[in-house]
Amino acid sequence: MKAAAQLARSYPSEQNAQGTDTYETSRTEWQSSSAILTSKVVSQEQSETLPMPPVSVGVDHVNGHNSTARVPHHQKPLTVNDLSPTPMHGSNLRVAYQGVPGAYSEAAAAKAYHNCEAIPCDQFEVAFQAVELWTADRAVLPVENSLGGSIHRNYDLLLRHRLHIVGEVHLPVHHCLLALPGVRKELLTRVISHPQGLAQCERTLTKLGLNVSRKAVEDTAGAAEFIAANNLRDTAAIASARAAEIYGLEILEDGIQDDASNVTRFVMLAREPIVPRTDRPFKTSIVFAHEKGTSVLFKVLSALAFRDISLTKIESRPNHNRPIRLVDDANVGTAKHFEYMFYIDFEASMAETRAQNALSEVQEFTSFLRVLGSYPMDMTPWSPSSSTSHTASS
Repeated sequence: MKAAAQLARSYPSEQNAQGTDTYETSRTEWQSSSAILTSKVVSQEQSETLPMPPVSVGVDHVNGHNSTARVPHHQKPLTVNDLSPTPMHGSNLRVAYQGVPGAYSEAAAAKAYHNCEAIPCDQFEVAFQAVELWTADRAVLPVENSLGGSIHRNYDLLLRHRLHIVGEVHLPVHHCLLALPGVRKELLTRVISHPQGLAQCERTLTKLGLNVSRKAVEDTAGAAEFIAANNLRDTAAIASARAAEIYGLEILEDGIQDDASNVTRFVMLAREPIVPRTDRPFKTSIVFAHEKGTSVLFKVLSALAFRDISLTKIESRPNHNRPIRLVDDANVGTAKHFEYMFYIDFEASMAETRAQNALSEVQEFTSFLRVLGSYPMDMTPWSPSSSTSHTASS
């Protein structure tokens, strides 16, 4: 109880897109505050050095090609080599996202922080590092899609890095089929896009009668950029209408997603957490584990259910620090159990006594417990995807 109450009081704050009041807090004070609850001492060095799988970028990135006259010059996505500590200047927030200009994550950044300076990054981890090294002030990254499920890479990065979730945004998905001006659909032999974009339009592509191969690339806007930069007249991209505008493509078909009820959830990340409040709906995200297996999950869920706290998300990921637990039995041999970290989102603010009490109880039977953030819920009205909606799958 004491640890949870101290946690709720120790949250420094920021001005965020949801309208949270600003409370001036020095950087030194923030560094001394703790957003980690644990019943057993886990050193920061151990936590920060959890072995993670290597960064996988899948197929070759479509950025970096020489532009033709058709394609204007655009801001190059950040790479790891571009990151260096940069002081903050000006009033506009610098918001990192994964992709190139016209990517759906850019639309999410614009919704989260109006009039922000959007900073494209070529990988999810580079967006995390950009905030940590003060190259950017915030990052906006996808964590789950209503059809495609969780973006596992970002769940792993949330644990590996020390950024805080300070908000969320939900965006309806609206896909378009894009090609160079003058290209007819019947001449197409290939469609390229982010894997989620291809999967979310599979039935529609079949209904259109397109006898085309599908190729996955790093992101949707990158697919549009690749077609324009290489003057590919036999290839179409699945991307947003904004990508068509940026890269000089035509929209052959509008709204080709198979399901109108297709939404992606993004989280907003910052170096400092915000002050939790009780005057509006809040959501809290935690991650926990137990050294003796997964039986702790039932106890955690019971602690929340007992206090009438609703869960909105539960996700398990391999514990990279200890992926397998061996249990020896002289009679039956050695049992091998996979070890997991559990991520949970629940509808309550860390300023509420019930949330503090719940985590105090959870703290007693977990070996690791960390609050990823307590932040305002996205309560904007939702409607199915339309031609004016921004898409949000990459």
